[in-house]
Amino acid sequence: MKTITVSAPGKLMLLGEHAVVYGRPCIVTAVNQRMKATVELTDEPIFSLDAPDVQVTGYQKPMDQLGVGDPLTPLAQKDSTSIPKGAKFVEIALYNFYNNYKGYTKKGGIRVTTKSEFSSQFGFGSSSASTVCVIKALSEITGANLDNKTVFDLSYKTVLDIQGKGSGFDVAAAIYGGTLYFKKGGEIIEPLNVDSLPLIVGYSGIKADTVTLMNQVLEKDQLVVEGIYTDIGKLVEQAKPALLNKDWATLGKLMDDNQKLLSELGVSIPKLDQMISAATNAGAYGVKLSGAGGGDCMITLAPEDKIQAVKDGIAAAGGQVIEVGANVEGVKVENG
Repeated sequence: MKTITVSAPGKLMLLGEHAVVYGRPCIVTAVNQRMKATVELTDEPIFSLDAPDVQVTGYQKPMDQLGVGDPLTPLAQKDSTSIPKGAKFVEIALYNFYNNYKGYTKKGGIRVTTKSEFSSQFGFGSSSASTVCVIKALSEITGANLDNKTVFDLSYKTVLDIQGKGSGFDVAAAIYGGTLYFKKGGEIIEPLNVDSLPLIVGYSGIKADTVTLMNQVLEKDQLVVEGIYTDIGKLVEQAKPALLNKDWATLGKLMDDNQKLLSELGVSIPKLDQMISAATNAGAYGVKLSGAGGGDCMITLAPEDKIQAVKDGIAAAGGQVIEVGANVEGVKVENG
């Protein structure tokens, strides 16, 4: 039996969340907590999945029922309700690969085991990372040898099939790694030559749902929202040279400005605001939430002599400081 193990990094949004879904650019970095997927081709035409990190063990389904919740309902009708939440991204990724690359798929089945180095609760993009791992593993193990952009397109399609919306920045971070300047749907995926990124990350302890938050923003005055998105896009353009020049003070100021705009969108919450204020008062260059908001994480940059004070401030405000390395390698084959 053929077996391969692939890993992909999680991500943190530096600037541009929400606005990126509506065509503005963002800057995202890959983080050193990784998702691993081991994929094995088997003789029996059964798909089986063990993903203990999301409470899925011993999940099985005939290969001809991939992507279907009710066996009588096609995927196109988006009725995948009986697929467990933790299995959806892996299963739909398999479905999309097998549907698009029939020439490389043989009779038989597939066994997938995923293991995460980070908790899915942190909002580091575990679903996208697992999707990328599975598509990359299938690409390698079947001999399809897809290039990165094709892996991106198939992984992004998988995310849209399940969530209905999204920009794909977390998919891009999982594939390409490093720090990226990105536009929706992979219109632009530009690696930024950054050799270090001294981020401090604080977790709010509150799990947020990205799609719910995006829908809340849709309920607001869209003329106002579009203006905010445009302003966020301008900040991202200014942040790009600051990041490349390691001008942390300027980048920090832009992070602060980005946070104000996210607050205007209504996606920050009191707990994040308290953590952000604590980091600011402790001497950080700049602080903002990272991701959809409503909980999850905040990020900050601080002068070296203020790092401990900033961490202590975040903890005192009830946040959990998470040790995360940024700007790391993208998807890779671990063995196989």
